[in-house]
Amino acid sequence: MPDRATFVTAFAAAERLIEERYGIPVVVSDVPTPFTGDLDGAEIRVDYDLDPEDALFIIVHLFGHTVQWNVSPEARAIAKHPGPWDAAHLAALRAYEREACQYSLTLFHDAGVHELDQWLADFSACDYRYLEHVFTTGEKPPFRSFWRPDQPLLEALPVPSFTPTRWWNRWDGVVV
Repeated sequence: MPDRATFVTAFAAAERLIEERYGIPVVVSDVPTPFTGDLDGAEIRVDYDLDPEDALFIIVHLFGHTVQWNVSPEARAIAKHPGPWDAAHLAALRAYEREACQYSLTLFHDAGVHELDQWLADFSACDYRYLEHVFTTGEKPPFRSFWRPDQPLLEALPVPSFTPTRWWNRWDGVVV
């Protein structure tokens, strides 16, 4: 497992790239429970009380969703799906979550972060397993109970050109 300093350094590099290259402000502030981050298509919010590892996943993952929301009406529809989560919706959710993490990996590499590929694959797999469990059972066990090391690596996906556009935030309804 990477150390705290690695996560802090990677967060700073990702934040700088998100703000400078993509023009998306990253705001570290209080994000109301139960959320640890938020996005609206034009801004990313990360809860100030997260440890560096969780904060890093939130910033890069929400960047991936920000890209999706700005290039795909279908992605925005998945994000707003209120349930129920049948097999077809879960398959779409899996693809949506994976694509966001593939954009996250590209962001890492473009920011000069190359030592966290396996960590991102493991965290991404854990995140999806957790979401699938919550959406199909309604139960919210500890997030880390879904962690499995050495998951298949992600393939970086080029970030398409987009203009950050404010769509909505979590308080406008269910957002994945």
